[in-house]
Order: sequence, then structure tokens, then C-alpha cells
Amino acid sequence: MTDPFALFDQWYAEARASELNDSNAMTIATADASGQPSARMVLLKGHGPGGFVFYTNQQSRKAGDIAENPQAAILFHWKSLRRQIRIEGRLSPVSDATADDYFATRSRDSQLGAWASDQSRPLDSRETFETRFEEIAERFAGSDVPRPPHWSGYCLVPARFEFWQDREHRLHERRTFVRNGGDWTEGLLYP
Repeated sequence: MTDPFALFDQWYAEARASELNDSNAMTIATADASGQPSARMVLLKGHGPGGFVFYTNQQSRKAGDIAENPQAAILFHWKSLRRQIRIEGRLSPVSDATADDYFATRSRDSQLGAWASDQSRPLDSRETFETRFEEIAERFAGSDVPRPPHWSGYCLVPARFEFWQDREHRLHERRTFVRNGGDWTEGLLYP
């Protein structure tokens, strides 16, 4: 039996070598308490047997969805390899220490942007945002930029994987792995 995390690592390494831009880009699909779905692109910032990690503003729409319904799905699509991986599971917040450690690795402008942005809220003009950014830059001039209290990360703990490989004539290969207690059950799906 194949370990789905080892297979992910293999495919991800190939994608990092072949994709021109953002091989770590993934779609995350969430739904609010009423079931209204929403999908958007985020960047994978960590992964392993513990799950798949990304970061965001805790006041964003996605964070609101996650608070109401922590079930989510992520999707990697690597066109150059003609592959995709779907992963479904439950999201939970990363620790403050983990979020602090990652935030410290971001570029200074990205750190400042996390303070300046009211992500997902209406914005009257681009100029308003740029002015806020400059004000935040002045506020932290000459010092490290701490992680904002409204900015952190989530880890999706997989319950299901699907590895999809494009084949000629739409005779694709679809391998699934479903968590069964502490083990994984492997199977195939018709294309």
C-alpha cells in the first residue's frame, strides 16, 4: 500500500521542478454554516503527516467560513504535469508560536500589508489602502514588524486524498486514500 503523504511529496517535488509559477498554489474551498461554498487560491506554507498549512487574515471571509464550518477541501492543479490532488479534511488553527515563526520569514512589505489590509471588507479606493500601508510603514519604521493579532494560519488534517493523472482519450487515473481510524484505505475511481 502506498502512503498518501509520500505520494504527495513525490508529486509535489516534481511540480516544484516543473511549474513556472507558484507550484505551492492551492485552491481552498470552504462553506459557511448555511452551506454556501466559496473557493479561492492560497499558498501552501507547510505540509507533512500532521496536515497542510496556509496563513490568512482571521477577519477574512475564509476565516469566517472556517469558524462556522471547519470542513474544507484543497486542490493542487499542476498543468505542466497534467496532474491534480484533491484533499478533504478538517481545519484547525496553528499555534501562535507556529504563526509567529512563519510571519517572521515574510518580506517586510508582506508583513506591513498584513497590518494594513482589512481583508475581504469593502474598500472605497486603492489610494485608501496605499495610504494605510504607508502609515503602517511609518508606525514600524526602524523596528521589527510583529504578527498582527488578527493574522494566523490553519492546518487541514486530511481524511481523504484523490490523486488524478491525465491520460489520453480522457481515460484518466484516479487513486483515492480514505482515512480509516489510523490507517488509510486505498482505491481507484472510474475516470
